[in-house]
Amino acid sequence: MGRETPVLVDLKPSGKHYMEDLHRAGGLPTLMRELKGLLHLDALTVTGRTLGEEIDASAAGFPQDVVRPFSNPIYPQGGIAVLRGNLAPGGAIIKQSAADARLMKHEGRAVVFENAEDLAQRIDRDDLDVTADDVLVLKNIGPKGAPGMPEAGYLPIPKKLARAGVKDMVRISDGRMSGTAAGTIVLHVTPESAAGGPLAWVQSGDRIRLDVAARELSLLVADAEMERRRKAKPAVEPRAARGYLKLFLESVTQADQGVDFDFLRK
Repeated sequence: MGRETPVLVDLKPSGKHYMEDLHRAGGLPTLMRELKGLLHLDALTVTGRTLGEEIDASAAGFPQDVVRPFSNPIYPQGGIAVLRGNLAPGGAIIKQSAADARLMKHEGRAVVFENAEDLAQRIDRDDLDVTADDVLVLKNIGPKGAPGMPEAGYLPIPKKLARAGVKDMVRISDGRMSGTAAGTIVLHVTPESAAGGPLAWVQSGDRIRLDVAARELSLLVADAEMERRRKAKPAVEPRAARGYLKLFLESVTQADQGVDFDFLRK
């Protein structure tokens, strides 16, 4: 669906306008008229009329520049792409419409931060070994690792690079970020590092390849070396002795399953 559906609404972070501008442009009916060819127009709505009938009954269109024509999209595919590879066997997410086109196919050296505290302590140090072509990797901010999968995936540009004018670089984590954030940022890497996903054994200096068009996220490390790392430092999932945290850590699912409690699922 994402490959077939273009981004038509010129809203931040993929565009320049704000939600109130979409409202003034006619709201969702304006958008749905452009997307009619992709919609099930015979689907029944809560009004008792079909979706097609509701669109036809909405106010007539008028000149505006917030919702683009289907033939002239902001971005030719959906805003979000699902990536897979040996670094994310269960999948990962990138907001491709808000990423730097130059970085959509990129290979770089990993600069690894083990957790949010490690990131906070080192990201702004002048002696941090990092260049704009590197790939920042943050571990242990997923459902179990943080715990709770906080909005910590919007890794800042290292201060010494920001001072040099760097605006974007590839960043990868098992966490999430705000819907208003932009950048070439890979999120929701699954399984997370705290649950024994491959992300746990990424080391600074490893090569990582991102290819959004091919939906690929790969760690360029031999399987034998990864197995050696796993055996040298086996993953230990976080535990708690009692209470809500114990319940959470034992029951929460991974990002591709919704970070839900397993006992609440059918």
